Amino acid sequence: MISCYLVVGIVMLAFKCFCHCFTYSGIELFVNRLDSVESVLPYEYTAFDFCQAEGKKRPSENLGQVLFGERIEPSPYRFTFNKKEICKSVCTKTYDTTKPEDKQKLDFLKKSMLLNYQHHWIVDNMPVTWCYDVEDGQRFCNPGFPIGCYITEDGRPKDACVINSEFHEKDTFYIFNHVDIKIYYHVVENEALGARLVAAKLEPKSYKHTHADNPDCSGVPMDISNKASGEVKIAYTYSVTFHEEKTIRWASRWDYILESMPHTHIQWFSIMNSLVIVLFLSGMVAMIMLRTLHKDIARYNQMDSTEDAQEEFGWKLVHGDIFRPPRKGMLLSVFLGSGTQILIMTFVTLFFACLGFLSPANRGALMTCAVVLWVLLGTPAGYVAARFYKSFGGEKWKTNVLLTSFLCPGIVFADFFIMNLILWGEGSSAAIPFGTLVAILALWFCISVPLTFIGAYFGFKKNAIEHPVRTNQIPRQIPEQSFYTKPLPGIIMGGILPFGCIFIQLFFILNSIWSHQMYYMFGFLFLVFIILVITCSEATILLCYFHLCAEDYHWQWRSFLTSGFTAVYFLIYAIHYFFSKLQITGTASTILYFGYTMIMVLIFFLFTGTIGFFACFWFVTKIYSVVKVD
Repeated sequence: MISCYLVVGIVMLAFKCFCHCFTYSGIELFVNRLDSVESVLPYEYTAFDFCQAEGKKRPSENLGQVLFGERIEPSPYRFTFNKKEICKSVCTKTYDTTKPEDKQKLDFLKKSMLLNYQHHWIVDNMPVTWCYDVEDGQRFCNPGFPIGCYITEDGRPKDACVINSEFHEKDTFYIFNHVDIKIYYHVVENEALGARLVAAKLEPKSYKHTHADNPDCSGVPMDISNKASGEVKIAYTYSVTFHEEKTIRWASRWDYILESMPHTHIQWFSIMNSLVIVLFLSGMVAMIMLRTLHKDIARYNQMDSTEDAQEEFGWKLVHGDIFRPPRKGMLLSVFLGSGTQILIMTFVTLFFACLGFLSPANRGALMTCAVVLWVLLGTPAGYVAARFYKSFGGEKWKTNVLLTSFLCPGIVFADFFIMNLILWGEGSSAAIPFGTLVAILALWFCISVPLTFIGAYFGFKKNAIEHPVRTNQIPRQIPEQSFYTKPLPGIIMGGILPFGCIFIQLFFILNSIWSHQMYYMFGFLFLVFIILVITCSEATILLCYFHLCAEDYHWQWRSFLTSGFTAVYFLIYAIHYFFSKLQITGTASTILYFGYTMIMVLIFFLFTGTIGFFACFWFVTKIYSVVKVD
């Protein structure tokens, strides 16, 4: 299983999906999990009492799809290419509310309509979309459609009930038991009798079929009173039509979905806003480096007498303490190793996504790529952790490499496992199967850990990092600090600017995760990633310089925490997003939201903190390497 996941991950990076050409063969429709913006708990199609496909084999899923909770199943909906079907019966479900089993199934269906659970159907790897008009005459295409909707006791229509004025009975559910499917294709040039599907759209409708065996798809909607008793019959039907579309090419067949997704102009505004911050910080850093530091170093190197040197003040006076090992050097080196692993993984994943390998068409590819890369990047994690731990004067190399291998991944896995137990208890499709959990543990223990040990071996084997100045035996006393140069205010201020660069992009990422919107703007995301790296580096360097001028030489942890504090703002924004944008209800869903958010916050903390430390380490090494010290 492990080798399969690795092969799948590499193959999905190397190749894009090939198209399917249809002649007069059958077209199969697949169904995915059902989810809701009001609940974090997705459910498999088979968890609901819908029409089932008998005897059909379930398609295999890659690691990313399993981790994201995708559960693709065959469906009873099957079409013949270019054959029109009108009001074709699929199946009829009968519920006797006097029987506990039937009542439980019907109540689960009602609850899912109340929480606005959405179907997700797939034809030829394309999401079957429901397109409808929104404000300002725009048309929005949603890659899903609701099971049904609810009219409240005071007669107010909820969610999709607003689309039909016939949905008006109070305290009543209306189920969408019929779909009108339109499949668009274009004929393949220079190929005999072949065609490619370029779009699949549907419109959900509700009909109370008077004759379930011979439906005519007309009449009043299929209503289910909340207080209904006795027998309830729901007949499921569909119609399908085929339309030739010559203007859409197969390569651009996702465009009609993506064009209705939000807000390229907001993205450009975000990028311009971030670039202004970067230019401001770059100007400040350049001014320090070129003017202040250049003059300071020149004046310092021209001094002849020690009396003149003693009259100096600021960053030059702490040259004998600047590379003094920090407290908790073991923990800092472990964080740096894990942060390096995450940093390289993020860069490579976004780079492949920009090239188009990890587009939404390659389902699960993004997560598969990230996991495989994380596993394979154990070597640089072990190397960086060992190298810095040795330079901090540490000698417990076994403890260091074990903590690098298990501390941060262990916290993430423990959180993930607790969330998985909740999903198991709720019967959600997002619960990771036991076999997959074993496979993830095997990837971690059998590949990542040995690679970390190899990296640590080479890190400890090399000589410790040579610093440009010697460290004094007796630590220098740090003078009384002003409010702005004390550790906590500086750390809090340091995370504001990096967060300001990413918060708009963060909104779209949280939307894609929790509001089930498709994320495809990887070019913008890669650009924001580069801007974030630059902003974290420059903000940390700037604050580091001010602290050194105040003769405070404890820069190692401070540089890590200054840019790492961006993760705290991320957490505050996630809490704000939960209360202001989401309609999530239920204790389990709330725990899951904050459980998964804490994983993201920890990863982001290690990622940004590592950037800040490396930037500050480069800055400190650079400025003290040009100072002449007797």
